[in-house]
Amino acid sequence: MKQSLIKEKSYSFALRIIGLYKELLKQNEFVLSKQLLRSGTSIGANVEEALAGQSRADFLSKMSIASKEARETSYWLRLIRDSETISKTKVDPLLTESESIANILTSIVKTTGTNNPKPKIQNSKSARYEAD
Repeated sequence: MKQSLIKEKSYSFALRIIGLYKELLKQNEFVLSKQLLRSGTSIGANVEEALAGQSRADFLSKMSIASKEARETSYWLRLIRDSETISKTKVDPLLTESESIANILTSIVKTTGTNNPKPKIQNSKSARYEAD
């Protein structure tokens, strides 16, 4: 069975986010840590849902949400880094990874949407005139 690269990357990333979350809790950082945990683990959850989507629209919607969550995660990571809550050397690799994941997801959404445009829907009135 072919494995999904984005599925594996987002799962691995979520595990690393959980590790950073635990480190933040040790420093009594509860607000940023919770936001980071939610957005960082949501990426993979939405990818999983997209891969089991019932339609192309469902797939695109979930992948788009995953892309937005990756960008939100980058925001929280930058805040954590720039507020010097956690050292730059620990945060920067995760930040690079979240930006990479966001780029992959954005590419998936754009490619899927471009290669498979919505079918044109013909209304019944124009179909009746064309038949005459």
